[in-house]
Amino acid sequence: MLEKNNTPRPGTTLKDYLAHERDHNLWSRRDFLSASGILGAGSILLGKMGLRSFQPTQLMAALANGNSDRILVMIRLSGGNDGLNTVIERENPNYYSLRPTIAVQEPNLWNLNTQFAMPKATEALKGLWDEGMMKVILNVGYPQPNYSHFRSYDIVASASDSNTIVNTGWIGRFLENEYAAFLETPPTIPPALQIGVQSDLVFKAQNANMALAISSPQEFYQIAQTGQLYETATLGTTPRDLELAYVRQTANSAFRYATTIKESYARGKNQVDYPVNNYLGEQLAIVAKLIKGNLGTRIFMVEIDGFDTHADQYDTHLGLLNEIATAVKAFYEDLELGNAGLSEKVLGMTFSEFGRTIYENGSLGTDHGWGTHMLMFGGGIGNGIVGTYQDLTNPDPFTDPEFSIDFRDVYATVLKDWMGSTPELVDFILGQSQPSISGLVPATPPLLGENGRCALLGHHPSDQGNIQMKYAMMQDGNIRLQLLDKSGQVLRTLVDEYKAKGSYIFNFKPTDWFIVPGTYQYRLMGGGQVFQRSIKIG
Repeated sequence: MLEKNNTPRPGTTLKDYLAHERDHNLWSRRDFLSASGILGAGSILLGKMGLRSFQPTQLMAALANGNSDRILVMIRLSGGNDGLNTVIERENPNYYSLRPTIAVQEPNLWNLNTQFAMPKATEALKGLWDEGMMKVILNVGYPQPNYSHFRSYDIVASASDSNTIVNTGWIGRFLENEYAAFLETPPTIPPALQIGVQSDLVFKAQNANMALAISSPQEFYQIAQTGQLYETATLGTTPRDLELAYVRQTANSAFRYATTIKESYARGKNQVDYPVNNYLGEQLAIVAKLIKGNLGTRIFMVEIDGFDTHADQYDTHLGLLNEIATAVKAFYEDLELGNAGLSEKVLGMTFSEFGRTIYENGSLGTDHGWGTHMLMFGGGIGNGIVGTYQDLTNPDPFTDPEFSIDFRDVYATVLKDWMGSTPELVDFILGQSQPSISGLVPATPPLLGENGRCALLGHHPSDQGNIQMKYAMMQDGNIRLQLLDKSGQVLRTLVDEYKAKGSYIFNFKPTDWFIVPGTYQYRLMGGGQVFQRSIKIG
């Protein structure tokens, strides 16, 4: 257990007004800077840099070998969700004494089991629980917690220790390791998509932000319906309109995914009514339609805000929980209709930067606390509760009960069991050996081979001194075939162009390229992946 500190945590309460406002201003300032780009920082830049996106090799490889085509939907609960009012330990007298006003009373609960329950505001989830499509992870946190929204979210996004600054995200590191040629030969579909979230640290790699971010459903609809983000047809011929048209046309042409998004959105159909006036539901309806339209995206991120409940928490928090429950219920019902078993391929996961204090404050709310609960959804994951509930028997006004599960254990489980990553890769991504949680999600073995978007099939001699280099494209996109010396230095670029999906043969004649006999390597880059083989020329 960490040593207790009797100094109030700066920024945790509204009483500490200046520190709290400073924390929120930092958060807002960063959001503003990231939002100031056309689609958000890391999403699109004009000039030399184009759109950036990301895709996990293990998932994309499924398109070639059929082993796995699992999808991850990350649901961010922004502001710090109160876990104790999300999942309640039934008939716990300490819970009701610590929260005399905001505790959810027994008649307003529905049972997960004999020990735990959830508010009736979330009763839309009961069907998922009963059908084995929902799990609860209790009291998730990390050692030496930080109570600033800004800093704590960076810790959760980067998977760092609380006393270490890491400027890359856990998914960004995973993708950078898997896709060394991402910038040179990016895929032509968006393998990951953020809706309603500005470019996020979780997707940041060493050299680029790897996520495509669309800042709102309305912005997405514009792209999906017209193939363009910015309308240009109604602009006139004034100098101002001409300049505006140029900027908009440049942005539209840089948005390389517009065609595939538009086509997928047209193919997919929402077959249930999503809850009205529900922002999360609006985002999940888009995700469902793209999944059902076979876009090919494998990671989505959506967001619901408002969990910083310092005052008048009871009704506000129950309203937010109801939005989550009704939106998630509609989402999984939609995935099942017309697509038998599709819900078993989609894992939903809530996460938040921290929890709330175990006691209510003088404003009938809660302040920034330590551990919170996570929810997981998906066909075939079963139902169950993992972890240990907060110990409420010895409340301390300055230190919350210690967390029971490190959030990085959840990440390790998702990477290894859901995405099929090797243990070695998981340790590399998380910066240390991190245990996974047995049985949390159905495990898939690590995929063999990396031929997710393209394949280097080999070579053999042909007539007249030619060498046939064979490769295949599983989707349209940029392809680059290069000859390297033994040290890995590029000698010749043999192919560098956009190609349609299919199989190809490049007839390489060394004398035409002024290549002398010897041992070389040749490298194929496509769809963000790199493949390399040795070749002897003699």
